[in-house]
Amino acid sequence: MFQKILIANRGEIACRVIKTAKRMGIQTVAVYSTADANSLHVRLADEAVWIGEAAVQESYLQQARIIDAALATGAEAIHPGYGFLSENAEFARLCEANQLVFIGPPVSAIAAMGSKSAAKALMEAAGVPLTPSYHGNAQEPVLLQQEADRIGYPVLIKASAGGGGKGMRRVDSAAEFAAALTSCKREALSSFGDDQVLIEKYISPARHIEIQVFGDAHGHYVYLFERDCSVQRRHQKVLEEAPAPGMTDARRQAMGQAAVAAAAAVNYTGAGTVEFIVQQDGSFYFMEMNTRLQVEHPVTEMITGLDLVEWQLRVAAGESLPLTQSDLQIHGHAIEARIYAEDPEAGFLPSTGRLHHLHKPAKHPYIRVDTGVTQGDVITPYYDPMIAKLIVWGQDRTQALARMKEALASYQIVGVHHNIAFLHRLVGCSAFESAALSTSLIEQQQAALFPPPADVPDIIWCQAALAIWSKNRQQQHASPWAANDDWRLNSQHQGKVSFSIHTAQQSASATVDVAMQLNKSLLAQCNDSQLNATVHWLSPQQCQIKHLQGGIITSVVVHANTCHVWAGGQHYQLQYQDPLAQHGSSEAEEGGLHAPMPGKIIALLAEAGSHVVKGQPLLVMEAMKMEHTITAPNDGLLDCYFFAEGEQVPADAILVRLHAANPAAPVQEGS
Repeated sequence: MFQKILIANRGEIACRVIKTAKRMGIQTVAVYSTADANSLHVRLADEAVWIGEAAVQESYLQQARIIDAALATGAEAIHPGYGFLSENAEFARLCEANQLVFIGPPVSAIAAMGSKSAAKALMEAAGVPLTPSYHGNAQEPVLLQQEADRIGYPVLIKASAGGGGKGMRRVDSAAEFAAALTSCKREALSSFGDDQVLIEKYISPARHIEIQVFGDAHGHYVYLFERDCSVQRRHQKVLEEAPAPGMTDARRQAMGQAAVAAAAAVNYTGAGTVEFIVQQDGSFYFMEMNTRLQVEHPVTEMITGLDLVEWQLRVAAGESLPLTQSDLQIHGHAIEARIYAEDPEAGFLPSTGRLHHLHKPAKHPYIRVDTGVTQGDVITPYYDPMIAKLIVWGQDRTQALARMKEALASYQIVGVHHNIAFLHRLVGCSAFESAALSTSLIEQQQAALFPPPADVPDIIWCQAALAIWSKNRQQQHASPWAANDDWRLNSQHQGKVSFSIHTAQQSASATVDVAMQLNKSLLAQCNDSQLNATVHWLSPQQCQIKHLQGGIITSVVVHANTCHVWAGGQHYQLQYQDPLAQHGSSEAEEGGLHAPMPGKIIALLAEAGSHVVKGQPLLVMEAMKMEHTITAPNDGLLDCYFFAEGEQVPADAILVRLHAANPAAPVQEGS
C-alpha cells in the first residue's frame, strides 16, 4: 500500500479522500490555489503545496506543477478526485512518465471512454443500444446543424469531453441551434480545453440511471448496483438515490452486466460509472461512461457499507477487488442532496460570500455530510459553488425520505444564498415522494417548487423580536439611566421592535410588542399571537429561544441587522428597523443592469444604440464555471455597454445603460 499520496483536487472531494487515507495510515499532500490557501482540505492534509493563482487554468489544471509537487513531497500516487484532471488522458500519461501511480483507469481506458463520441462508437460496435445521435469528428457548424435536423428536435448538444452539465444545451428548434452551439462550444473549451461536441436525441420523459462498476488489474469486475440521478436542473444532478425506485432484479442484472461488459471492453481498472437513459417502459440506452469517482458515490457506500475510495487505493496499489459479485448486497435506501451557494428565486444564480453561520444536522449513523467548508470560510467565484452533500440512509425509501426532510430542516446557513429551502420543497413534492421520477421532474413541478411566498407567521416575528430585544440589552452602556437589570418604577420594561422583508417576491413588515416579565422571561406579542420565552446566547450572533409553553427550543441568528429564523424547512430573513440607525438618502442609479456576481464578460450580443425588446439577450457572463445570459428587462434603447468582451467585472457593477421605451416604466434589474 502507498505511504503517501497527493490529491490533485480541492473542496469536499479532497477532504473525502483525505479522510479515508488517514484511516488507512496513508499520508496526504494537498495542492491549493491562492484563493484556497486557508481551505479545509489544506488544513486537513499532512502537507500542502501552492500551485498557482485562483483561476483553475492557472492552478488546478496546471499538470506540470502538480507533478512537480508530487515528486517534491515524495508522493507515490496521485488521486485526481472528480472534475479538473480526473478524466484527462494526458495527465494520466504524465503520471506514468514520472513513475507516479494515477489512482484511476489506464490511459487507454480514459482515451476510449473519456470522449463521449469515442465511447458511443465503441458501444455501437459492441451492440449496446444508443439513442439516435451524431458523434463524429467532423465539427463544421453546418454539418452539425444538418445532423440535428436529421435526428429531430428536441436534441442535446453535449461537450464530448464534458461532465457535470457543463458544455450542454437542449435545443428545441432549428432556429435556436446556431446560438446554442456557439455557447456550448465556448463553455466546453473553457471547462475542458476541448470544444468537440456530439448531438443526440433528447428523450423525455426519461430516467437517468447509472451503474457503479469496479475493475482490477487481475481481470476481475463487479457492479455495485445502481443510482437514480433523474432529478436534474440544467442537466446537473440535484438529488440522487440508491437503489433506483422500481428497479426489478432482472433489469438490475441486465444493466449491471452491460456496464461490466463496457468496462471489460477497455480493460478498465478502478472506479467507473456507466450512465444510461431509461424510458418509462424500462428500455435503456447507453449515454456515457465516467472514468472516475462520481459526486454521488456516497449513496452507493451507504447501501453497501463499503468505502469506494479505499477500493480505489487498493486497486491502484495492485490488489485484487475485495469482494466478488455474489458477495455484494443492497441494504436499505440512501438519498443525497447537493447543497449549493445559489439563489433558486433568481434563476439559481451562484452566490458568493462568507459563511457567517453554518450549522449542520446533528451527527448520526444515518446522516452523512461531505463538505469542504466550515463556518467562516468564503465561497469564491472561481470554483463550483457546492457547499456540501447531505446523505441520509433508511431501512427503506420512506424512512430515508423522512430523514432527509428532517436533516434539511435543521441545516442552517447565513452569508450566501442557498438552495436548502428549495431542496426541502423538492423532496416533499408529490412527484418525488411517489417516485414518479424523470429528468423533467423539476420543470413539471414548478408550481409546487416555486409557490408564491406565504405570509410570515406571527410567531416568527415574535422570535426575531425577542432575539433583537435581548441583544440590545446586552449592548447597553452601564449607566444609571440605561441599567440592564430591567428594574422599572411601577411598570414593566417594555417596548416595540419593528421588522421588514423586501425581496423581488415579497414585501412585508411587522411591529412586535416586547415586555419583561416578573420572572425575567420575555413576552412578545404580534397581532393575536403571543410568545413567552427565555433567550440564551450561544455565541455573539446565535441564540436559543426556549418557549415556556411546551418547552420548544428554536434557534435565531442575528447578523448585520438581519434576524435569521428557521421553521418548517423555511429560512426567514427579517430586517430589523433600528430606530437609531442613520439612513442615507443616496439615489440608486437608474437605467443600469447590474452584474449579479463577479465574473468575466464573454460576449456582447447587441449593438450599442439599438432598440431591444424585453427578454432579448444582451450579454453573456462566465462565473463559477458556467455561462449566464443577461437579458433586457424591458423594451428600450441600449445606450451603451460599460465593459468589453474579456473584461472581469465585480459583483453589482453596472453592465449596460438601457433607456426604457416607456419613460413612465422604470427599468428593472436584469436576470
